[in-house]
Amino acid sequence: MMRIAKITAGCFGIGYVKGGGTIAALVTALIWWWAAAERVSQETMIAATVAIIVIGIVTSHIVEKDWGKDSSKVVIDEVAGMCVSLLLHPAGWVWITAALVLFRFFDIVKPWYIRKAESLPTGWGVMMDDLLAGVYTNGLLQITAVLMAWQHS
Repeated sequence: MMRIAKITAGCFGIGYVKGGGTIAALVTALIWWWAAAERVSQETMIAATVAIIVIGIVTSHIVEKDWGKDSSKVVIDEVAGMCVSLLLHPAGWVWITAALVLFRFFDIVKPWYIRKAESLPTGWGVMMDDLLAGVYTNGLLQITAVLMAWQHS
């Protein structure tokens, strides 16, 4: 069970690479773009995001026994946060790139309550800061989309 949890939490080895969080977010953005190009439904993307969040909470908790609290080897949290960033947005490169840059900014800088979320117990603390970074990113992009639509109308 531990081995499967490590493979999953580390996203098939990405967690062992320097800059693994950024790489995991970038790979997620590329997969998201591909899924959109294949016309995967928003409902499927939402279901996949929820599944990744649940799997991330569980596997982060399991690997904590060997890797310690919030190990840099755990990158499934970046995958989940990036998915939240991209939900319900157009899948064009401009939006995906903006989401990637903003998500990494919020994840690294950890403004407002993001840093505090890390103190939640076990897998929740590992995941929640990235999920909040995703929520902030998504919200900012939603506001941008509304303002752009309003400006063009």
